[in-house]
Amino acid sequence: MSVTRKNHYVPQWHQERFFAPGRTTHFLLDLKPPTFKRRDGTLASGRCLFDSPTSRAFVAQDLYSTFFGVEVNDEIEKMFFGDIDRRGADAVRAFCGDDQGAWHQHFEDLFEFLDIQKLRTPKGLAWLRQQYPEIGRLGEMLPGVAQNQLMAEMQSIRMLNVTTWTTGVREIVSAEQAGAKFILSDHPVTVYNHAIPPSDARNRYPEDPSSALKGSQTLFPLGPDHLLILTNLEYAKTPETCPNAKRTFARNYQSTMVSTIEFIKDRYLTDEQVAEVNFVIKARADRYVAGSSREDIFPEKVVSKSWADLRTTFLPPADKLYRYGGEMYARFESGDVYYQDKFGRTEKPREWLLKEEPKTPPRPRDYCPCGSGLSFGKCCRDKPVHLRTSWTEKSIRERNMMFMDALTQLFELGTKDWDTIRREMTDEKIARMYRLYEALWPLETDLLALLPKPDGKMRSVYTGSLHPKLIIEFALGAPLYFGEVIVQNPFLISRTLQKDKRPTEHPRQYRGEALKTLMTFFQLMPLVEAGLVRLIPDPCDFDLHLRDQMMAMAQARSHDIKFVPSDDPRLEAVMQEDLRRTMLYWPKEALAERILKTAEVDEPIETDTLVGIIEQMKVKDELAILQNDPFAEGGQFEIMKMAPNFEIAMYLAQATGAQILTDSPFRWRELDAALARRHLGTSPALIQLQREISSTPVEFPVGHQAILQVFDDPSFRGTESLFHAAFAYTSARTADKLKPNFEAHLAARFRRQRDSMKSLITSTKIPAVAARLSTAFRFGGFQDNTINRLLLMSGSEHHLHSVPMATLIERWDAAPQADTVKSRATLRPERNRGL
Repeated sequence: MSVTRKNHYVPQWHQERFFAPGRTTHFLLDLKPPTFKRRDGTLASGRCLFDSPTSRAFVAQDLYSTFFGVEVNDEIEKMFFGDIDRRGADAVRAFCGDDQGAWHQHFEDLFEFLDIQKLRTPKGLAWLRQQYPEIGRLGEMLPGVAQNQLMAEMQSIRMLNVTTWTTGVREIVSAEQAGAKFILSDHPVTVYNHAIPPSDARNRYPEDPSSALKGSQTLFPLGPDHLLILTNLEYAKTPETCPNAKRTFARNYQSTMVSTIEFIKDRYLTDEQVAEVNFVIKARADRYVAGSSREDIFPEKVVSKSWADLRTTFLPPADKLYRYGGEMYARFESGDVYYQDKFGRTEKPREWLLKEEPKTPPRPRDYCPCGSGLSFGKCCRDKPVHLRTSWTEKSIRERNMMFMDALTQLFELGTKDWDTIRREMTDEKIARMYRLYEALWPLETDLLALLPKPDGKMRSVYTGSLHPKLIIEFALGAPLYFGEVIVQNPFLISRTLQKDKRPTEHPRQYRGEALKTLMTFFQLMPLVEAGLVRLIPDPCDFDLHLRDQMMAMAQARSHDIKFVPSDDPRLEAVMQEDLRRTMLYWPKEALAERILKTAEVDEPIETDTLVGIIEQMKVKDELAILQNDPFAEGGQFEIMKMAPNFEIAMYLAQATGAQILTDSPFRWRELDAALARRHLGTSPALIQLQREISSTPVEFPVGHQAILQVFDDPSFRGTESLFHAAFAYTSARTADKLKPNFEAHLAARFRRQRDSMKSLITSTKIPAVAARLSTAFRFGGFQDNTINRLLLMSGSEHHLHSVPMATLIERWDAAPQADTVKSRATLRPERNRGL
């Protein structure tokens, strides 16, 4: 069987729909005709207008071919696109007609075809390649491997725009009464936003305005007489709304309920309006447009309106919008009721989490509307709007402070000590505590809108154990060196768990877990209020598609590296301590008898005396449950929170422009494995600085009081600035464009800062622990295509494509120096590793 290597990125059956009656060709215009040199040496353009059959139009060599050695495979063209095109052809024909039964039958097929049609063109694939920079670099060295990866990613992100399109206003306009007809381009799924003209930098090839922007409208010619227009509901109902802002509840893969037969199909466009449509289609094409007549493919000859003024042609009729939006209820046989609002949200907004956006710009000294706790002049004033966090919702910091206020009242923190809180920890208080946290974090929270963007500030994403006895050691002090640290909140959102495992339903089983979580939260909150720590919930709690994708990715790589507690002495010690603590919860007499049998004592101990000793042990252990019979009614949940996992840590670091920070050797090995999975090797950066950092111990103040006492000192402020400079240098440069003097300056500067910090800690006599830092700087950074895919699926539009810096923190006396050298060496793969 022959292999198909000429791939039509606009299907031939769709091209044939644009033939004039009785013809078997259309008029094809080349917007970028080739140039040739005349005999006299001058340059001239080649032919640009053709009477073309479908066999030569909208076609490219090996656009979808995959390569395995010398073999060429065309399964994507024949099987993947073959099936989608077959169903897409039936759907396009159905929606050009008036049979609503056929609309319902082919609804999903239509939008699946539209979504892949937007991606499969040369422009669409160039955009996709741009989201994965390593695929582009790989194409220069191993084009076959790069092509295979690109085709895999193309299939992985299919259906990216479907939720946005189907939850908006759907209109099919007609040119049947006009002499002019719609044209077809080489990128036929066209996005028009009246505020983003073709000359705008956001439209630079291969970019298009995001379909999730309120003012973005998607145009697709079903044929010469029918055009599908998809408009976001907010813009359709309020055309004066900000066209550059994202639509409310912009979720790419949100399951939603829509009517499959609600299409407005009442408008017949005039010749002038058809020309305006064609003008937009041609303006957003890359190279080719085609039509059934010569006049149709030159709309600029008759269109005189500005780009913004063309909007009137595309707005759906206001008197038909009643068919869209509103609230929807569905009752199931189980008795459950499904609710959905006009944006697809399954619960109503919580008023206590909303803020009014300022009607006038804040003054520099005003409290910043983003809720950071800083003044506007020191926070958002100099940031572009798209790099600011939300001004219309309570910030992450504000929500944590609201939660702290609620806990202060619940546990009467102003008058009671920790032992009293433990003794009075009733099931009702535990359940209420988790309900309060759940009230602050609706499951449809747009967490990306609340997270900082890559804005040039130094920050870190901490990934490691959230146990209170471990996090206090290094994670709390890390902001002194690495700027703001993003830490995952130890609290669980109860509704994300199965009903029989929810702390709001079974609080008794969370007595021990509630104490550990509460202590961790109390340790972190003073630093949260000071702006040193950003305490965030688990991103997967708000995006089920992200969670499912993350779990599949983690499972796929699970065979590469195994978690062994003995590899992390700190964690193993805490796990053993937790295990011993659970033994204290045995029935008193049984535990006393067990101790007497196993203990080697010279004199007998009375059981009552031993029971008293056990009770004293519980009181001394700050994490021990003081209520009787904690194992009754289902036992206790023991949750080891090593969070976030590798995928989400990378996801957050790229989304926020941060480094990865960990005190877990296991996470460090996972970062090493990410380098090993890359086809292109990365080069170490700032070697002198790396050696200087790891050569001698660094002191970490322990406890929030010690940290807050010194964090404003120039010694620590200078260290944060140093790491910020190192991060920026590694991000912006390559191995062939080094600045040796600058690198030597950074190493010397770190040495001075470290000595200054040590002197400060000695003079202030604050508690501190010696740590060994292993910081890896990488040109090309830590990167995994799967993480870039997660960001793309989540709708992130401003993120790093890789993480240029990562730091491991270890106890200085935890292991011999040789072991540390070995752990650092694992992050030094050979050049061009994997080639």
